[in-house]
Amino acid sequence: MEHRPPEIDLNEVVVKYRPVVSFKVKKSLGAQTPDWEDVVNEVITQVIEKVKKGEFRGESSIGTFIYTITSRRIVDHIRMKTKVLRSIPEPAPLPDPCDDAERRERARILAEAIQQLKPKFKEVLNLYYYQELTRNEVADRLGISPRRVSERLNYAQKLLRKMVKT
Repeated sequence: MEHRPPEIDLNEVVVKYRPVVSFKVKKSLGAQTPDWEDVVNEVITQVIEKVKKGEFRGESSIGTFIYTITSRRIVDHIRMKTKVLRSIPEPAPLPDPCDDAERRERARILAEAIQQLKPKFKEVLNLYYYQELTRNEVADRLGISPRRVSERLNYAQKLLRKMVKT
């Protein structure tokens, strides 16, 4: 003997069970969760679709059927939210005002030290570090060998380290 699901008035189901689903979702997700109403609407939509497709076979009450869909949708929602939260990177900490002040002071001291260098060293530093030219491009621009560029860069850095330490 074939088991036939009972005829269901979907409007009556929605009117009767929407408050129950709303209560369960709100209680599970928290009333402060802004999308709890969306979850309720998804549950009701799923119930209507499943009943129309014949997925409700009447082996349990319609209330149990709706409760199961509601519970699964709540779990899916929570899983999705935690997955999204795990994929969001931690915000960078706010910069420490002391670190920023120290960085600015070091930059000021370094700029003063660079100004005290001979022009040939200032020029090589400017072309290589600020204009981001390669050693060969700096060599071509200044009419010296790439090896000479390296020597000037190294010597300028050595002088700057010495000047900044004192």
